[in-house]
Amino acid sequence: MDMDGCRFGVVRKAWEMPFLAEPAELAGLRNVVRHQLDLWGLAGVVPDAQLCASELAANVIKHVGCGAHARLAVSMSGSRLRIEVSDPDVRSVPVLVTGADGEEHGRGLVLVDALADRWGVVLQADAKVTWCELATGLRSSVDHVDGPQVARAEALLGLLGLSVRDKDVQRGPLTVAHAEEAAIDVIADLLHWLRAHGCDPDGALDRAQAHFEAELIEAA
Repeated sequence: MDMDGCRFGVVRKAWEMPFLAEPAELAGLRNVVRHQLDLWGLAGVVPDAQLCASELAANVIKHVGCGAHARLAVSMSGSRLRIEVSDPDVRSVPVLVTGADGEEHGRGLVLVDALADRWGVVLQADAKVTWCELATGLRSSVDHVDGPQVARAEALLGLLGLSVRDKDVQRGPLTVAHAEEAAIDVIADLLHWLRAHGCDPDGALDRAQAHFEAELIEAA
């Protein structure tokens, strides 16, 4: 199956959560967005996504009212990350305001407009949905971020096919879950190789973890 460059396909299931439109809730929304995008392998878009979600929620606080019942939804729209904030006020539509008046009243949407590829508003029977979509650098909704380390690992797992220890699964294209098991098997085999050659497997794991974390910091 063609995954536009990704062998395994990353499943990113849409999710949503209700929240009260209060200033104290904004930090929690940002944390939830970070956690979910980390699980989706989209750490690179976290700062912009957090800011957009926070500003859309703040817009509800300011223009609908503190304590209003609202909802945050995050999903993939093709290769873009889609963020939606809905509220019960269908009487008014957010408008992007620039200039001196925008400095006081339209800052949130100005930031969203600057960060997002596109944004808009959908009026429903009982809710207003303000949405924005952010570029992720992916080729499709099931693609993963690029990088030489990821490419090498993906090529290796593709050569392995299903783990030879998994006798109950028919050979064929790997799912992410099967690929994870295959990756663990490869790590275990490498530890055996290190031990057989007089190296310290625990020390190698510690150094690999430190190397991995240093590369994450450098890429941030």
